[in-house]
Amino acid sequence: MKMKKIILIIVLSVLFLSTQAQKVYSVKYESQADVKVYVVTYESQADLKVYKVTYESQAVGNSGKWFFTNYESQAKKKIYFVDDESQADLKIYFVTYESQAGWLNREKMHLMY
Repeated sequence: MKMKKIILIIVLSVLFLSTQAQKVYSVKYESQADVKVYVVTYESQADLKVYKVTYESQAVGNSGKWFFTNYESQAKKKIYFVDDESQADLKIYFVTYESQAGWLNREKMHLMY
């Protein structure tokens, strides 16, 4: 019986984490942001490779597939694009193909949960 509870908790946890879409909203002011983001020039400089999806349903888990919402209240995370790399919490690189999206620096994953 105890083992069934543990398995149930694990399954529910995995389902919960995998259903959190990366819905982001770009705020106008740094003070409004949950995460400050800098767009790097080269993929190798990034913590996260981001693919901008067209539909919310395409943004699955914490995988680098971002859906930019029209309203702040719809977003899971509010981001602010900084001009200087040293100001950033997270460095990203926008990729061309969905399959390229993903984390290069897993130590920063917590920023997007």
